[in-house]
Amino acid sequence: MWNEAASGGASQDMRITTQRLGIAVLASALALSAAGQTAPDSTSTVSDPLQPGAIATAPQFDPAPSPPTPAPVSSAPTSPAVEQLLSFKDSDVKFDLRDLMEILRDRRHEGWVLAAYPDPKTGHPLIGAGFSLDLPERGHPQTDLLNPHPFLEPSSAELWQAAGLDSHRLQAILDEYDKHMAAWSKKGFRRKINTLTPQVSDEDANKLLRVAAIQAIYNAKGYCRDFDHLSASQQMALSQMVYQMGVNLQHFNQFLDLINNRVAASEASAVSLVGTDFAADAGYWKNVQQSLVQSQWARLYRARAVAVIAMLDPKYVDGPGTAEQRVGAMLRPAVLHRRAGRPAASQQAASHPGGSGKGRSSGQARRGKLRQQKKRGV
Repeated sequence: MWNEAASGGASQDMRITTQRLGIAVLASALALSAAGQTAPDSTSTVSDPLQPGAIATAPQFDPAPSPPTPAPVSSAPTSPAVEQLLSFKDSDVKFDLRDLMEILRDRRHEGWVLAAYPDPKTGHPLIGAGFSLDLPERGHPQTDLLNPHPFLEPSSAELWQAAGLDSHRLQAILDEYDKHMAAWSKKGFRRKINTLTPQVSDEDANKLLRVAAIQAIYNAKGYCRDFDHLSASQQMALSQMVYQMGVNLQHFNQFLDLINNRVAASEASAVSLVGTDFAADAGYWKNVQQSLVQSQWARLYRARAVAVIAMLDPKYVDGPGTAEQRVGAMLRPAVLHRRAGRPAASQQAASHPGGSGKGRSSGQARRGKLRQQKKRGV
């Protein structure tokens, strides 16, 4: 009895063990079958964010991102001429650039108009203090073999760009100017100057004036070999002449010959001449002034010419008014023919061709005030 029971128990244990082994084999077979059905190149794998592999594929964020690079103001490339003008430093001249700009804004020099208006001679559009709006880039070779300084004559569009203004805005101003010229003609346009709607702000007009004044200074060095040895007022006078006349200054042969050959002659004669002596030689500069006094420019633009020529005086800084009186005594007024039914042109016409034509000398202003006082019985 005991053996049968033991044998029955062993047989039962055997069956249980066999069943367990069968289940284990079946589970292994199912696992292998599932592994064989998985596609090795699956493109739709979803990562488990809790798995270590998901950390490497998660987007990374820089705790201190670098600031974005600002977009350029203009897509147009900067020309070498513009780069040269933008490199200007206050130490390049002896005078304050702001003083020159203030003079050019004065009514007896360029004037100040915040809309495009026509040059009375050429009809080309100007704005601000006589800034030309449509000049092309021009070649201006240096013909003085003793002066290594070149000339810069970029286009109006390039100068506009150098001032940091939008080129599309310039084109819009030119388009409106053409419409006005077609409707009014040059003379009619100029009569409406005081009624024009501003097209630029004071700030923008000052930016244009600044870059144009820097160009004038740069080119003044091309006209005068010894520009750096001139006094502050003499440098300013020459820069003003370049600003007003541009490339036309090259026709002032006698004036240019005098301001350049003074130093050359001293070198040829082995005479030591320092810069201060050159700028302070009163007799020499009186001859230079006289060469300008005799020019047609001085007779046509008398008020402005008196102010500019006086700055060439070595003693100008001691008494600007006295220096202007000396030049005024030398300068003959322009001979203008009187038209029937119209008074003769006054000295108010003596302004820049691109100016408003309303400049008055300081002497005229004082005389006008005296007349007004007499009328009031003061």
